[in-house]
Amino acid sequence: MKPNKPLQLLLLAAFLAIPAGVVRAAAPVPPARPNIVLIFMDDLGYGDIGPFGSKLNRTPALDRMASEGTKLTSFYASPVCSVSRAQVMTGCYGPRVSLPGVLYPGQAIGISAEEHTVAELMRAQGYATMCIGKWHLGDSPEFLPTRHGFDHYFGIPYSNDMMKPRAGTTNRVVPLVRDEKVVELLDGAAQENLVRDYTAEAVNFIHANRQKPFFLYLPHTAVHTPVHPGKEFRGKSANGQFGDWVEETDWSVGRVLDTLRELKLAANTLVIFTSDNGPWLSQGKDGGTAGPLRGGKGSTWEGGVRVPTIAWWPGKVPAGRATDTVAGTIDLLPTFVTLAGGVVPADKPIDGADISKLLFGQTEEAAREAHYFYNNYDLQAVRSGPWKLALVPQKFAMGVKDDAIRFAENRPGLRLYNLAADIGESKNVAAENPEVVARLKALADKMAATLCDGSAKGPGVRPPGRVENPKGLYPMTSTKPKVKSP
Repeated sequence: MKPNKPLQLLLLAAFLAIPAGVVRAAAPVPPARPNIVLIFMDDLGYGDIGPFGSKLNRTPALDRMASEGTKLTSFYASPVCSVSRAQVMTGCYGPRVSLPGVLYPGQAIGISAEEHTVAELMRAQGYATMCIGKWHLGDSPEFLPTRHGFDHYFGIPYSNDMMKPRAGTTNRVVPLVRDEKVVELLDGAAQENLVRDYTAEAVNFIHANRQKPFFLYLPHTAVHTPVHPGKEFRGKSANGQFGDWVEETDWSVGRVLDTLRELKLAANTLVIFTSDNGPWLSQGKDGGTAGPLRGGKGSTWEGGVRVPTIAWWPGKVPAGRATDTVAGTIDLLPTFVTLAGGVVPADKPIDGADISKLLFGQTEEAAREAHYFYNNYDLQAVRSGPWKLALVPQKFAMGVKDDAIRFAENRPGLRLYNLAADIGESKNVAAENPEVVARLKALADKMAATLCDGSAKGPGVRPPGRVENPKGLYPMTSTKPKVKSP
């Protein structure tokens, strides 16, 4: 084909017409696949932030995030720490991957190398990956984030109250780890720098990877006790040191979102803000609140597992919207991988489903028929639509003594709640709705047979990772906790 000289001359003229001083080099083009940021709080209750009704804690960054995004008001995690993180990483209920509860320093089990983690699947799609904060899926090298899909890791590998005396001393510490090396042993007071340092790491990661797609997992140590707000925030809230730490984490969210705006990445970045479980009510003023929900951390009442969640992606996720459609942390893996252009491997069943259409406001239908409430290996309840069927008596919250008055509804037998009309689970309507009870009980029986219910483990349960002679990350006088507190 002969060159089209008139067209060439027109293009040359147009190029020469660009004013002097204007850079002619191509501007950076954002990746077609979205960046994804998951901000995962620790023990933050449903009622602890402004968008979900808090009048005690000031959360302007989250208020803005909610006004620019969508609140998910029926979003579920798990009763305690490790299992919630297992659900994020694997897209499975904790019992399916044999991580149903809480892991402690130096334990022989952790996340299995046979599981496909969300980080591994995102990295396979060309994403830069980093975990910053609380890992809590095992602290032997075989279990650390860098062995499960993350390019880099910075944080405490378990809860900040799991402090142990270093061998030969009485100083109780937790390890701060970079990748697979302990870089500092933190006593309680030193934890006041965690939110600041995590946020700086997150901002640096975003800057370093702004030219390619990235997956940032930011599981905060806050607001788990012991509560240690930074100096700039100490004494500034109207809700004691707990409120100070909530407000510091709100500042952190603002820094992450502002960085995305400054780098012109907001239009191509999905940010999810959520929590690992409900508030630790037994900690009093340091334990937060579940707002209108019943119960707290350690239980499968709504207050233990329904968590404050916001999705933000300007131009994609509708602004100022709230949806009560049921979803949860098990849905994050398939959603993220699908948005990244990948496919979830079919060799190992998962429990989650892609909820991108829900996030984008394209549907209000749930991606799954039901959500199942496990406490350890015990199947305690099932929800479908507005209906929640409690299968067994449930404790109110971890560390809170169950009393007869509070638990008048918590008797043996099936109990049905219409959460659309009774968010506080105060009225058992099983007698009036036998067909709903029968339908949900059939779903629960099927799940129990497939997965597990207590000691009866079904064919769907897979083994955890396991190491021989675990030593933990640093020499300690003891690896066995005196008091179990996730």
